[in-house]
Amino acid sequence: MGLMRDLFGPSRGEIWRQLAEEIGADYVDGGFWKGDKVQASEGQWTITLDTFTESSGKHSQTYTRMRAPYVNADGFQFSIHREGFFSGVGRFFGMQDLEMGDPQFDEDFVLQGNNEAKVRELLQDDEVRRLLQAQPRVHIHVRDSEGWFGATFPDGVDELYFRAAGVIRDVEQLKALYALFSAVLNRLCAMGSAYDSRPGVEL
Repeated sequence: MGLMRDLFGPSRGEIWRQLAEEIGADYVDGGFWKGDKVQASEGQWTITLDTFTESSGKHSQTYTRMRAPYVNADGFQFSIHREGFFSGVGRFFGMQDLEMGDPQFDEDFVLQGNNEAKVRELLQDDEVRRLLQAQPRVHIHVRDSEGWFGATFPDGVDELYFRAAGVIRDVEQLKALYALFSAVLNRLCAMGSAYDSRPGVEL
């Protein structure tokens, strides 16, 4: 164990336990089949950090993801990712490419949404923009289900969702990612686009 730690550094479990302790979250050891996760409460919302693996033929890719179901009050959906981060993936259906009018921000990020005014309102929050810019790899968007093999959400419930290739073991980056989710959820609530109520979904 000591040799492996010397060669590869602390394990994901060690790092994520440290993260849970530092942010006052729960570390959940799901065992071999389910894997571990970190769950933090933000008001009525639960923010969950875990990993999953996608396989294609002989190749597989593990991703770090963060999710937070919430009651979507007005159907507002958006996608924000760094320029080039999600290259090769099609645009989100029904969303327009938008610009904020800030040359540096517009150069760094691709913005999409089904309501331009709401996207601008979301990103007028200085904390949201600061936390986005602090993430070296970021793709955060709203989706309405967990996909083919995940949970189907009740009507009116959507999910704030992030994923990045690989396993993130940087505690400070993960803390900043939790802070980003918290800031976005609270901003959506202040905008009237999210209700501060339990979504009734368990991850």
